[in-house]
Amino acid sequence: MKKVILVFAFATFMFGSMFAQKSSADFREKLTFGVKAGANLSNVYDSQGEQFNADSKLGLAAGVFVALPLGKYFGIQPEILFSQKGYKGSGSILGSDYSFSYTSNYIDVPLLLAFKPISLITIVAGPQYSFLVKDSYTFNSALINVDQEYEFENDNIRKNTLSFLGGIDFNLNRIVIGTRVGWDLQANKGDGTSETPRYKNIWYQATIGFRF
Repeated sequence: MKKVILVFAFATFMFGSMFAQKSSADFREKLTFGVKAGANLSNVYDSQGEQFNADSKLGLAAGVFVALPLGKYFGIQPEILFSQKGYKGSGSILGSDYSFSYTSNYIDVPLLLAFKPISLITIVAGPQYSFLVKDSYTFNSALINVDQEYEFENDNIRKNTLSFLGGIDFNLNRIVIGTRVGWDLQANKGDGTSETPRYKNIWYQATIGFRF
């Protein structure tokens, strides 16, 4: 997983560096809004010592953002995103191979403090509220195939989660290339009665946006 993450982040950084010289406009003191879309590379990490191993999974990330300047070097950047997270894995039981995949669809609302040392770069960090809209779980093997969707009305999965987010935006005129890393501060279980394994989400995000 670490190698995939490093390649993912390095490719995004190099893409931004390639076009750095084309950035001419300085939007640091202007109120702007924009749209963006890209991908999450997500997984889960252990919560309270419970062993739960899985592989990373790609998902969609898309939404809108607003840049509110507080002078030239600081600002606030709220966003609203549709964000897919989850995990996947595979194995073998009694000589039969199997694979599984879990996808959780969230509405993410980060409220980010922005530091803008130069017009090209914006460094952001802050809390994020995530609301779970729907999830799906798929299990495939030669012996059994299960595809289920849950609305979480009867299962005790946390639907409202507080997270922390940080990253860097590369401002190439009106094009914004964003990189993020985020992790849940709360586990997925509400009061602990759910049968779903206990975990917290962690994700790496890369997006390309347009500033109006």
